[in-house]
Amino acid sequence: MAYDDTERPEPTCSGAPSCAADTAASDWPELPAPLRARLAEIAGTALGGLPPGDVPTPLRRFARFTPAKRARLGGQVLVARLQQDAAFRAAVVAWWAENRPGELELPEPDTTRPAGGDTGAAEGAGLSGRPAAQHAAAAASPVDGATPAAEAAPAADPLPAPVDKLDAAAVALLTADPLAHRRVAEVGQTADLANLRAERDEALAKVDKLTAELERARAELVEERERARALVGERETEYQQMRRRVSDQGARLRAALDARIELEEEVARLRGGVDDELARSRAETAAERERADRERRRADAAAGQVAAARQAAREARRGDEVRLELLLDTVSGAISGLRRELDVGAGGPRPADLVAGPGDRGTGARVAAPVDGLAALDALLTVPSVHLIVDGYNVSKTGYPDLPLADQRSRLVAQLGALGARTGAEITVVFDGAAVIAAPVRGSRGVRVLFSDAGVIADDVVRDLVAAEPAGRPLLVATSDQEIVRSVRRRGAHTVASAVLLRRLGG
Repeated sequence: MAYDDTERPEPTCSGAPSCAADTAASDWPELPAPLRARLAEIAGTALGGLPPGDVPTPLRRFARFTPAKRARLGGQVLVARLQQDAAFRAAVVAWWAENRPGELELPEPDTTRPAGGDTGAAEGAGLSGRPAAQHAAAAASPVDGATPAAEAAPAADPLPAPVDKLDAAAVALLTADPLAHRRVAEVGQTADLANLRAERDEALAKVDKLTAELERARAELVEERERARALVGERETEYQQMRRRVSDQGARLRAALDARIELEEEVARLRGGVDDELARSRAETAAERERADRERRRADAAAGQVAAARQAAREARRGDEVRLELLLDTVSGAISGLRRELDVGAGGPRPADLVAGPGDRGTGARVAAPVDGLAALDALLTVPSVHLIVDGYNVSKTGYPDLPLADQRSRLVAQLGALGARTGAEITVVFDGAAVIAAPVRGSRGVRVLFSDAGVIADDVVRDLVAAEPAGRPLLVATSDQEIVRSVRRRGAHTVASAVLLRRLGG
C-alpha cells in the first residue's frame, strides 16, 4: 500500500540499538558533489523498479523518467530521501541486491587480521565482502545487548585495488557502515586533490602561454632595435657628410677672414688715395660673409632635415600600421558579405507540409497498440517529437454534432491549439475540403489545418501524413474510423478514439 510522508506515523524505537542505527544512518556528513551524484544515480536506477508502495510521495513524479533524467532533475530530493528515510534506503539496497547483485558489493580486502583484534574493525572488514542488503539488515537490527553509540568507530581497512573510493563511500552510507564518515572523507580528499591538480595544470598552462608571449615580444623588440640601428646609421652617415661640408665652409670662412686681414693691412698701406681698391676689398669681404651665412644656414637646415627624417620614419611606421589595419578590416568585411551572399539558410518544411493528394506508399512498419485511456494518451503526448494527426470531422461530429461545420472546425482547432501549447506536440487536423470554398493553410496557435483536394477524402490524406513521416517517429492518429485505424496501425502509428481525445480536450 502506498504511503504519504504527511500520514506516516512517527517511528518508535523498540530498542536502543535500532534507534542508534537509524540515527547514525540519517546523521550523514557533508557529502562531496561526486558522491551526491553517485547516490542520486543509485537511487534513480532503483526508483523505476520499486513497487509503488515503496516509493515515497515526493519521488513518484520522478518514477516515470529515465534513470539518468531522474538523477539529473531529482538528485537533491533523492539524496535527501536516502538520508532521512531508512525504509526507502533499505528498499533501494534490497532492489540492487535482488536485481543487480554484486554491483553494490565490495570485494573483501586482502589483509590478515591479528588474533584477538578489535571486533568492530573485523565487522567493518566483513561489510565489504557481503551483500549490501544483508549489511543493511544487520545495521538496522544489531545483536541484543550491543550499544553501537558507545563503541568507537573502527579504523578503515585498505580497499582492494579494483574498488573505487566513490563506490565504497556510497555503499558505506547506504548500509550504515561505521566507516561511512571515513569513506566520505577519503572521497572529499580525492576531490580536493583533483581540484588542486587541475588548478596547478591550469597555472602551468598560463605560465607556458605567458612565456611564449614574452619570447615573441622579445623577438619583436630585437627586430625593432635592429631597424632603428640601421636607420640611425643611415642618418649618422648623412650627418657626418654635412659636418664635413660645414667644416669645409668653415675653412673657407677662415681663409676669407685671413684674406680680409691681409686686405685691411694692404688698405692701411694704400689708404692714401686707393679708394677703389678699398671698395673692392669691402665688397669681396661682404660677399664672403654672405657666402658664409648661406653655408651656415644650409648646415642648420641639414640638421633640421635629419630630425625631420627621424620623425618621418616614425610617422611612416604608424601610417603603415593604420593601412594594414584598414586592409584587414576591408578583407573581413568582404568575407562577411560573401558569407551573407552565399548563405542558403537552414531548416525546411515539415514532412506533413509536403503531403499533396491521396496515395498509399506501402506498409512495413510494426503494428502499434491503440491508446484506450487518458493516462496512456497523456503519456504518449509527452514523448519528444510526437505528431498528433486528427481526423477532423470524425472528432468534431462525435463531440458537437449539432453545431454547423464551420463552428465545429473553429472549436476543434481552438481546443487542439490549447492542447499543443500545453504539451508541445506537433498537431495536424485534416478536414474534407469538397464543401469548403476557402480555408486557411494553417490554424491558430501552431495547429496545422489541411483540407483534402476535390475528389480526395480526408481519410486518404491522413494515411498520406502517416506514410510521409520517417520510420521511428512517434505518431498518434485520433479517429474512430476502423478502416483508418487498421491501415495506420499497420504503418506503426498509435490510434486513439475520438471520444478519448474529446475527454482530454474538455469537449
